Amino acid sequence: MINLPRILRLIALSLLVSASLGAAQFKALLVTKTNGWHHDSGSAGVVALQGLAKLHDFEIFWSDDMNRVMNDKWLANYDVVIFLLTTGDILDKEQQGALERFVQSGKGFVGIHSAADTEYEWDWYTKMVGHMFHIHPAVQTATLEVTEPNFPGMDRFAKRFIFTDEWYEFDAPRSENLRYLLKLDNDSFEPAANWGTKQNQDGIDFRPVAWAHDYDGGRAFYTAMGHMASTYADADFLHHVYGGIFWAAKGREFRAD
Repeated sequence: MINLPRILRLIALSLLVSASLGAAQFKALLVTKTNGWHHDSGSAGVVALQGLAKLHDFEIFWSDDMNRVMNDKWLANYDVVIFLLTTGDILDKEQQGALERFVQSGKGFVGIHSAADTEYEWDWYTKMVGHMFHIHPAVQTATLEVTEPNFPGMDRFAKRFIFTDEWYEFDAPRSENLRYLLKLDNDSFEPAANWGTKQNQDGIDFRPVAWAHDYDGGRAFYTAMGHMASTYADADFLHHVYGGIFWAAKGREFRAD
């Protein structure tokens, strides 16, 4: 005699196990909205991050409709928000409040390249990013130094290595206790830049490229790399980006030794 209730319970249990085994390890919201300079590398960046999601088994949802996604109800579905190549003022006051509450709830933020050229007038955001963009010279090859190897995604970089990108010069730190991951070797590139109303600053000893910190109950990671479309085909750079996403989403550390 068929025991229908038992069969139904077994089916339900099987579905639950299958769903658990197939669940992504975390969920990311990707934002590329601009209200100013638009990077030609945006499409390559989106495709690359979607590839990272497949490679590392996390879900990613891409939207530039801030009315749709930047609110408490929608953000509750995610563990980390990624600002990829954003520029200018892209959020209104209510949307800003939603992102603040998201981070304050213990979740993460990742900024890539011109995320530091975004929302200058929003004090909470500038402190979360850590430094804001000031100026940059022409794209060129420079030597980078790893200043913190014990952070997710830093393990594929040599202690010193060359890389080609648009090297940002930043203002003074907006937050204390920033955990610097990468810096530029001052003697390896030419920082001169003159935009008429804005020039590069002389005598800068420390030029950070990437950093992270605990912020307002959550976590924030930023990397200045990622200006060119070709950069998003570089496996070491993408591993670096994934390390920041993983840390911001999960809060898990890494040791290189």
